[in-house]
Parts: sequence; structure tokens; C-alpha cells
Amino acid sequence: MEEPNASGAPAERSWYEDWFNSPYYEILYHHRDDSEAQGFIDRLLVWLQPKMGALILDLACGKGRFARYLARKGFHVTGLDLSINSITQAREYEMENLAFFTHDMRLPYRINYFDCTFNFFTSFGYFDQERDDVRTLKSVALGLKKGGVFVLDFFNSTYVKSHFLGSQQKTIQGITFETNKYVQGNRIVKTIDFEDQGRSWHFEESVRLFEFQDFERLFGQAGIQIETCFGNYHLDPFDESSSPRLILIARKP
Repeated sequence: MEEPNASGAPAERSWYEDWFNSPYYEILYHHRDDSEAQGFIDRLLVWLQPKMGALILDLACGKGRFARYLARKGFHVTGLDLSINSITQAREYEMENLAFFTHDMRLPYRINYFDCTFNFFTSFGYFDQERDDVRTLKSVALGLKKGGVFVLDFFNSTYVKSHFLGSQQKTIQGITFETNKYVQGNRIVKTIDFEDQGRSWHFEESVRLFEFQDFERLFGQAGIQIETCFGNYHLDPFDESSSPRLILIARKP
């Protein structure tokens, strides 16, 4: 049920609530490379050196693929996501050191609890208002122990604008997806259109084009300090013109 807004009318659902709960999201992105992602996580853990049994939060965990991977390595992992559908599926894999909960990342979850919080694969910048991004980061800071580490893995906005705009068509499982990616104001928008089950479907993705200076400002407002950044999943140095990713390592004082 939709929540009413200030005028008493039902609030419009955000794009991520509809799209991430749709079965078509998994179909379109079925090709994502888990081995590449796991290699990135392995390298990150070598760099961070969290203690065995560390308390780790996977924020915006989706269906829990990477939370499960972290749990298999011996960490105590909590996965949080707004999508009821994703968390329902993730809970099938719960075990003693792995639990999943439906939760809005803007709200505090636990206080001074986690050794590390991970936000993987551009799961940030979805909200329309910057104050919600700040709320998210403040909640992250509250959840970390003193000296705890926050890793935010985002795309490099400069690189994305020069490499990934335009239209594309691909057919997967008999469905032809028409996608178009473009810049609109300070956001990158991707439209997804296709036909299935006798009807036309339309979804959108919309992510804020944050740059390093934006994150410095926002992290500062949340009380966490950026210590270093990497430019790809091999943890090479960040270069604004050529790096595909912007991976930030920050710490709670």
C-alpha cells in the first residue's frame, strides 16, 4: 500500500521500488559476473584485513549474493535491503552467521555495532533529495564502531558520461529490451522498454552523478572521513578520466 503524502494523496512510488521488485530486473542483468565481483571482494578483504568473525553489514544487499560470499569466509554478516521480494529470497540462505532484513538505508539500524559496512555496485545516489543521501551516510556512521570502515563502490561519473550513454537493444529469454541512457540535470537516467505477456512495460533507473568532491562534502556532513579511493575492482589508483569506478574507503573516527 502506498503511503499518503502531505496532501493526503498516495505518494508516487520511487523507481527503485518497482524496478528492483520486478522479475524483469533479474532477466535483464542475468549476465552480471559473480566471479569478477567475488575477486573484487577478495582483494578488498586483503587490503582491509578485517578480523576473523568481524561484524559486517552489506547495505542494499539485493538477494544476498555477496553477503552469502562474505559469510562463507567466516564473517558475521547482516544484509539489508528495501526490496521485500529480494529479502524474501535472500532469507532462504540464512544461517548462524548470516541474516537478512528489510530496511530503509536512510534509517539507523544498529548503533556502534559493525566493524565494516559495504555498499557495493552503485547502490547509492537513488534518492531525489540530497538530504536523503546525507541521512543514509549518517545512519552508516551511527552503525559503525569507532574506527569502523565504510566502503562505497560507485561508478566514476566522468567515465560513465563519456563511455556509456546512448541506446541499446538486446533480446534475453525471448524478450527484446530497448534501453536508453542519458544525462538529465545532475543525474544519469536509463529507460527500459519492452513487451511481454501481451502488454508494454516501462521502467527507469535514475542515479545522481556524484563526483569525488561531492562525496568528500557528504561524508564530512555525516562525520566519516575518506582515507583513500580506488578506480576499479583490481584496486588500482583512481583516475578521474580513465577509471570506470570510484571506490571510497572511509572510517568513523
